[in-house]
Amino acid sequence: MKKQKKKITNVDKVIALAGNPNVGKSTVFNAFTGLNQHTGNWPGKTVSNASGDFKYKDHFYKIYDLPGIYSILAHSQEEEVARDFICFGNSDLTVVVCDACSLMRNLNLALQVMEITNNVIVCVNLIDEAKKKGININMNELKNILGVEVIATSARSGKGLDELAKAMDKYSFNPNKKTIKVKYSKELEHAINIIEPVIKNKLNGLLNSRWVALNLIKDDDDFIELIMNYLGYSILDNETITAINKAKKYLLDNDILVTELEDIIVKSINDLAEDISNRVVTYGKDDYNRRDRKIDKVLTNKITGIPVMLLLLGFIFWLTIKGANYPSNFLNHLFFSIEEDLFLFCNSFMPYWLSDMLVYGIYRTLAWVVSVMLPPMMIFFPLFTLLEDLGYLPRIAFNVDKFFKKCSSCGKQALTMAMGFGCNAVGVCGARIIDSPRERLIAIITNSFVPCNGKLPTLIAIITMFLVGVGTGNSLLSVIILMLVIIFGIFMTFIISKILSKTILKGVPSSFTLELPPYRKPQVIKVIVRSVLDRTIFVLGRAVSIAIPAGLVIWLMANVKFNSISVLSYTSNFLDPFASLLGMDGVILLAFILGFPANEIVMPIIIMSYMATGNLTDFSNLAELKTLLVDNGWTITTAISVMLFSLMHWPCSTTCLTIKKETKSNKWTLISILVPTLCGIVVCFAFNLIVNLFI
Repeated sequence: MKKQKKKITNVDKVIALAGNPNVGKSTVFNAFTGLNQHTGNWPGKTVSNASGDFKYKDHFYKIYDLPGIYSILAHSQEEEVARDFICFGNSDLTVVVCDACSLMRNLNLALQVMEITNNVIVCVNLIDEAKKKGININMNELKNILGVEVIATSARSGKGLDELAKAMDKYSFNPNKKTIKVKYSKELEHAINIIEPVIKNKLNGLLNSRWVALNLIKDDDDFIELIMNYLGYSILDNETITAINKAKKYLLDNDILVTELEDIIVKSINDLAEDISNRVVTYGKDDYNRRDRKIDKVLTNKITGIPVMLLLLGFIFWLTIKGANYPSNFLNHLFFSIEEDLFLFCNSFMPYWLSDMLVYGIYRTLAWVVSVMLPPMMIFFPLFTLLEDLGYLPRIAFNVDKFFKKCSSCGKQALTMAMGFGCNAVGVCGARIIDSPRERLIAIITNSFVPCNGKLPTLIAIITMFLVGVGTGNSLLSVIILMLVIIFGIFMTFIISKILSKTILKGVPSSFTLELPPYRKPQVIKVIVRSVLDRTIFVLGRAVSIAIPAGLVIWLMANVKFNSISVLSYTSNFLDPFASLLGMDGVILLAFILGFPANEIVMPIIIMSYMATGNLTDFSNLAELKTLLVDNGWTITTAISVMLFSLMHWPCSTTCLTIKKETKSNKWTLISILVPTLCGIVVCFAFNLIVNLFI
């Protein structure tokens, strides 16, 4: 096996990599391709086809990492993506990766894939963890039963990957002739036998005739259309339609409705998977998963689960706040220490106004964004990724599932909410793991109630200045207050989810299968590197690309003047009456509007406007910053109002574009902007009204 460093242009064979979530599929993919594919230990991590190239001996391969799924009966986006690729992607081989610790459940998918294609390899991964738990699998017997090659691997350590590469090289060019087939009830088998002989020649060997016959009986019109599009012609002639009607009549005569077929299919596959598992798997000890059960008694307990979850989240924020201060101050001083020299250099060959715009407009914006964003992301993302790799995030979804069900929503929304702490755009993309389109929209619309990495610095700075006290060093109190703000955001998520589910997104909460994967020792170094490269650099790059034009616009508004008054001042004065109703002023509201490209630049805009210098100003000293804010009318009421509106207002531009891409709808994108904005206005207005009435 050789990792490919350069893109291959001439591909000999195409390989599809399928499997349940949490089986190490993406780890296998990384091992072969060497690509930067992040592996997270929770269901639905991979939600689109990732592809890569590798070379083995003299052959070049393209391998596709399909979404982690439990079935190809296509109830979710992931299942549709995987099913359609396996069926119509023209792959030469499908490798089904299974978890050695849960072989019976994983065989369910493998058997479904073998219903579609004979050319399958079963990769039994995590064999090292199975050994630790005393689970033994007779690989030779499993191979004989399935009729396909079976390879035992431990992808993390690289064990068995050479054997897997050798098998892929062999079976890509020499397909299996025959594999095990699922035997359904005698009535369904008879119905299949009515249709299959009629369509076999019409398929020209392009699709499995038995499997196509089964789908024709099921009356899945959308999927039948996909089959016809793939073939390029219709097989639904009079002969085929007659056979389908005859098969359905036979089933109906035997008291079997078409709507019951899926249950019959699922039961048959489960029974066969259980039978095979019983024949090849032995357990050296009955309590092989006792450790996980003991831990889950605490982490998923109805009494201790939620408090432990909040404590863990609070600990992560405490480390983030405590640890980010020093590197943030260092970067701030570094960037601003060279600012004057940079201005003098630019002014030596540029006009004054251009130098001023580039240095005091664009450069200062970038300096602020990087110094404020980078340190907390370098701490928060690795810590959060460690929880993913450990296997804790599914427990969070399990703990809060009952609350989401009461809101007629889905427990998987907790996972998308958790992803939103890093970046709301990532949380919106993560909503793909939710099967129900209705519940997916609810998760997308409410994701901005979770404070992303761009909002956290503003919240932390205001908490430190006005609610804790500058110079007290009480980071624990800061964390407690920040957690209360986050809990309020989560509370708003529940409230708005309930309102949406009773109004524009009516519906009954769907049931879902959420796997609680075994706890695994995180690969700390690899997780840190991956989280820094895949998340931190990505989010920072996005913020920087947005901050450049934003800095230019802000500089222009601050420096273009009419009657000695800047456009920035005109605009803030216009907004002031409305902003005062929300406990803020026009400068603050304008900062939120101009901060649409990136939430990180809201506070710099406020500072610049108050200073009336036309430039973003360095206020790394919070004591000086508090003095500036107080001198411009800030009170504790103002600070809390800003925090509430920061928590609940329109998503940033990147998130909005992501929503548009995910929903493919201007309507839902607009609703996703209006819902949090209206909530922010109502909450701030109510808070300000209460303060004015009683204080």
